Amino acid sequence: MSRTIVTPRPGTTDNNAKLVFTTGEAAEICKVSQQTIIRCFDAGRLKGFRVPGSRFRRIPRDELIRFMRENNIPTDELEGGKKRILVVDDDDQIVELFVDVLSRDGRFEIKTASTGYDAGLMTTQFRPDLLLLDYMLPDVNGNVVCRTIRQNPELSAMKIIIVSGVVKQDEIDDLLKAGADEFVKKPFNIERLVARIGELLAV
Repeated sequence: MSRTIVTPRPGTTDNNAKLVFTTGEAAEICKVSQQTIIRCFDAGRLKGFRVPGSRFRRIPRDELIRFMRENNIPTDELEGGKKRILVVDDDDQIVELFVDVLSRDGRFEIKTASTGYDAGLMTTQFRPDLLLLDYMLPDVNGNVVCRTIRQNPELSAMKIIIVSGVVKQDEIDDLLKAGADEFVKKPFNIERLVARIGELLAV
């Protein structure tokens, strides 16, 4: 029978490599009591499985991260302190560029969306530290997305960089008033943009 051995990456804790957690381990990571984790598990709020032939509960990594985000519990211990970036653009080439460059950088976890509607859903689920947002989306303009985010106090710390091509100066001013932290005009220098992302996120 073959086994998969997970080796921690250099500079990571064991929790960065683990794929399944006991209720005790989950409690320690979430900074709550083990009984709280067990109650959430039994109520279906925290999904997992029982070890066959026993009462032991086990919680998959992805599910624990989902649970923590849903309950506003920091996930740094599981994700190695990586900053979360949501890329919102309907241009596949731009998205591919961002995902490729930012993933290889090593400091960031990346998710993508192609519409304002999807961006809203992903923002709630993923809780990004920074939004890379195209101004002209298929269903809504970037300033609407900015205002919607800034009206949510739970997202007040999120940084927003608007990326766009044809935009007038008064539109740029409106975007900054709507809550954008930065405006970057296409075509852009990807190295400078990554450097600016690092500055905004202090990484």
